[in-house]
Amino acid sequence: MKLITKELPNNHNIFLFGDVHDGSVLSSQKGFKVLVDLMQSKYDGCSNNYGADGGDAIEAIMIDDRRFDPEKRDEPLPLEQMKFALKKREPIKDMLLYLLTGNHERALAKYGNLTASLAEDLGTIWGTVTAKLTVNDSKGNLMYKMSDTHGRKSITSTADDPLRRQTNKQLILKRHLKDKFGDCAVMIKHHTHQLIVTKPKQELYLTDNGKHITQQYTSGSQTGDYIHPDARWYGNAGSFLRLYGENMSGYAEIAEYDPVELGFLILKVRNKKIVELEPYYLKI
Repeated sequence: MKLITKELPNNHNIFLFGDVHDGSVLSSQKGFKVLVDLMQSKYDGCSNNYGADGGDAIEAIMIDDRRFDPEKRDEPLPLEQMKFALKKREPIKDMLLYLLTGNHERALAKYGNLTASLAEDLGTIWGTVTAKLTVNDSKGNLMYKMSDTHGRKSITSTADDPLRRQTNKQLILKRHLKDKFGDCAVMIKHHTHQLIVTKPKQELYLTDNGKHITQQYTSGSQTGDYIHPDARWYGNAGSFLRLYGENMSGYAEIAEYDPVELGFLILKVRNKKIVELEPYYLKI
C-alpha cells in the first residue's frame, strides 16, 4: 500500500474512477470523455477538481489468458493499450492524485510494473493496490483521510426485491472496508464495476439534564484516530466497461454477469467538510 499526503483547497471535488479497461472494444470512450470534460469544468460551483484512478486502466488480456476470446484478437496488445491509456489521461494528468494497480495489470506482472510506468509517465503517484490519502488544508491541518483499494471481493445479492438488493450491496460494501482502517472518513473500492454509495447513518438517542429529556443524534467527526464505521462514507466507484457488444461476446457476458450502470463517484468537500459522495451515472 501507499501512504499519500496532499494539501488541497478548502473547497474541492475528487473524481473517483477506475476500471476503464482501455484496449477492450467494450470500453466506453464517450464515457471517459464525459469524465475529462467534467474535471476540466466547474462542478457544483467548484473548479478545484482532482482525480483518483482506481486501477484496471487497461484490459491486459493476452492470448494465453483464460479470458481471451478469438473474437477479440484484433484488440491492441498491452503495450499499445498503455500508450492509449496515457494519451487519454494527458488532459487531466496534473489533476491526478494517484493511480492504483488493478487485477488486470497484475496479471502481467511478469512483464514489469505497467501501472507504475504509466503513473511515472503521467507525473503522478503510483499508489500500489491500496492508497491511503491524507488531505490537509493550506496550514497543514487535517481535513480528512480516505482509503482507496482496487479490491478483489465481489458484491452480489440474490434478494427478490430491488430495495433489498440495494441495501444488501450497501452493507456488503461496508463490511468489505470498515475494518481496514479506523481513521478514514471515506473508504473506496473498485473491481466490481458497480456504483454503490453507503452514506453515514445517524441514530436517535436520549439525554436529560436532571429536569427534561432531550433527543439527540449521533454524529461523527471526519478526523480522529478512530471514526465509528457508521459515521463513514463508503463507495464502489463504477466502471466504463459495457457488458454487451454487437457481434461479439466479452468475458463478462460469458461469465453471466448482470448489467451495471456505467459511471464514477465524486467526493464533494466544501469549507473543509465532506458534504457528499455522489454517484455520476453515464447516460450513453
